[in-house]
Amino acid sequence: MKLIPSIDIFEGKVVRFIKGDPKTSVIYSEDPVIIAKKWVSQGADAIHIVDLDAAIGTERNNLSIIEKIIDTIKIPIQVGGGIRNFNEASSLFRKGVNAIVVGTLAFNYTHSINRLIKTFGKEKVIVALDYLGETVVVKGWTTSTGIILDDAIKKFQNIGVNLFLMTSVERDGTLTGPDYKTLRKINEKFDVKLIASGGISSVHDILHLSEIGVHSAIIGKALYEEKFNLKTAVSALRKR
Repeated sequence: MKLIPSIDIFEGKVVRFIKGDPKTSVIYSEDPVIIAKKWVSQGADAIHIVDLDAAIGTERNNLSIIEKIIDTIKIPIQVGGGIRNFNEASSLFRKGVNAIVVGTLAFNYTHSINRLIKTFGKEKVIVALDYLGETVVVKGWTTSTGIILDDAIKKFQNIGVNLFLMTSVERDGTLTGPDYKTLRKINEKFDVKLIASGGISSVHDILHLSEIGVHSAIIGKALYEEKFNLKTAVSALRKR
């Protein structure tokens, strides 16, 4: 299993929201590039970047900062947040992003996902399944799609999607542990690669996710609140 620290960028700073609410924003750093270098030094397999400004539809984005991170570190970078069309996704690939994470685009313009997979390959396209209960939400978690997780996975599997980022909105930023039940159910039911996100708070959580068989784990608040050290988690996972 891969360990992927998250760098959520809002107004140029590294922040965390609780359950996707900007009003709960906590600033952890003024410099996302320094944070990216820190996670690399501790053994991160990749970096997950979320452009929160773009995701929630503000007038700004953090593309220039993302470009600096791309130019600075040498491990894979996946980027999500506000990618609304094929051209924006293509531009990120040209800049050096290894994979994109799409949610709203996937549900509103499914044909674009098909085109992206055919153009760049299925390992480059991650569909974000952010969910409340069993229902997928989009547009920065503000809008319900009315589609349940199982149906969403079937829909995207049919067009070649193999990577799904599963985020429990109820657990995101809460440090209450991952949604093991849903992750286990989906992993047993479908032949896909799951990226777990939301609620991770300890090395035990990471080891349990590995036992379930998820492909990767995205870690956010737990690292910023120093609940555990990334290097320690990497070591524990490699010893299994």
